Order: sequence, then C-alpha cells, then structure tokens
Amino acid sequence: MNCLDTKTRAQIVSCLIEGCSVRATARMTGTSKNTIIRLLADLGRACAEYHDRYVRNLRVRRLQCDEIWQFVGSKAKNVSVEQKQAGWGDVWTWIGIDADTKLVVSYLVGRRDGGWARDFMEDCASRIRGRVQITTDGHRVYLDAVGDAFGADIDYAMLQKIYGVTPETETRYSPAKCIGCDMKVVSGAPDPKHVSTSYVERQNLTMRMHMRRFTRLTNAFSKKVENHAHAVALHYMYYNFCRVHQTLRVTPAMEAGISDHVWSLEELVALLPKPVVRASTIERDLLAKALGD
Repeated sequence: MNCLDTKTRAQIVSCLIEGCSVRATARMTGTSKNTIIRLLADLGRACAEYHDRYVRNLRVRRLQCDEIWQFVGSKAKNVSVEQKQAGWGDVWTWIGIDADTKLVVSYLVGRRDGGWARDFMEDCASRIRGRVQITTDGHRVYLDAVGDAFGADIDYAMLQKIYGVTPETETRYSPAKCIGCDMKVVSGAPDPKHVSTSYVERQNLTMRMHMRRFTRLTNAFSKKVENHAHAVALHYMYYNFCRVHQTLRVTPAMEAGISDHVWSLEELVALLPKPVVRASTIERDLLAKALGD
C-alpha cells in the first residue's frame, strides 16, 4: 500500500464509500484485493481515532439511538463453535445520532446485549454536554444502560413500534406493516413531539446503501469482524465530515460546529500516517559506500 499515491487511495476510498465491494473496487482501480483491504484497515483505524478525539463536547438537544443487524462470515444459526470464537455470526452496530445536526455522535460494533449497550451509552454520554432528550426503541437493555451512563438528569423515552400479523405462508425480508407506536416515558419530561427514531432509522438505510457489507442477500458480507468495524469507521468519518447533507446543505460536522469546511477525500486519506519509504538494495549499497568514503 505504501506505493499508492494519494489520488489512487482517494479513488479506492470513493468506491468503497459508494457501496462497491472490494472485488469490484479492485477491478475498477486496477489494484489488488489485499491492497484494498490493507488500506481499509489502516484508514479505518485512523478514522476511529480521529472520531474518538475530536467528536466531543457536543451540544445535543435530541439524541436518537438504534441498532442495525448484519452478520460476519455466516448467520448465527449456521456458525460452528470454532467460527463463533473467531467472531463469526450476528453483529450489531449501535448508532447515536443528533436529530438536529444529523451528526453521528457515537457508534459501536458488537453484540446486542446489556454490556455492549452500557459501553455504547457511556460513550455517548462522554461526548455530550448539557441536558439531552433521548429516544430509543423498546430494547430492554437500554433501560439500565441509559440510566447508568446519564443518570437522572435527562429526558428519556422509549418508542416501541407495533407490527401487524403476517400470514405464516408469506415469505418476507422486511418487517411486517407498522400499525402503531407505544411511547413510554422512562425519566424526565421528554417532549412528545420529538419522541422519534426516524432520523436514526433513516441513517440505517444510508449505511446499507453506502456499505456493500450491509447489503442484504449478497455474498459481499464481511469475512472478518475487524474489517467490518473498519468499514463502519470509514463510513461514519465520510458521513460526518465529507458528505453534504441534502437538507442541511452542509456536512453534519459543520452543522455541529466541529468543522469549518467540507472535507475532500484527499483530506480523509491524509489521516493515514505518512508512508515509510523503503530504500532498495542498490540504494542502500550506494548509501553505505558514500558513508564509508
């Protein structure tokens, strides 16, 4: 990967963030699959580190949280014990989005249990200042997680969607028709007009559109959970800092006040550490001879 110039790296990133698979990106850019995966891993780590360092001290009035499902390697019902230990099976991405600025405040790739929920909500709390209104779905693990992370100084409501009955003979790949919602106030006094998860659910669609690994009914799923997490980190760095929101006319980071311009892909790629220039054998011999003289 060290031999790739900035233009080629930006071209590879452009393909990945617009929903192309690794193999399709390799064909379009003329680079090898292994090179693309190494670039994804290195840039994903750099994006996660930048997000962790600079997406902080945010003034968020309304936070919407949700989880999106995908699998790594194989669905949980088909995974062996050895494959499960390697990270295969169901993987959930936790997302917290600011309903006003559309900034993704926090994200976490893991399982869907109470421990992961607590880690996710604590990360959200560490990035937000002031009182916030939080809306989640009806997943029960949020109850303890939100309370432990934010305490009592929040306005928190759960929104449980009610779905109609689907005939057993009907095969479907999407939820049944939503026939209503049940709102439950957990703490504080949340404004009923803003108890919603619409923005974070729309962000779930954006994820599936922009990351091939999240596309349903394909063989482009992640084969390693580490690469899955790197792809998510790259996506949210691009979404927050590079992608102009159609309604806001600026990026979410600009709307939130943590950036003053639209990032280019070249700036995004520049998050990578400077490549190490390795001298060839002939160059090393010439340098040794010059130093000896």
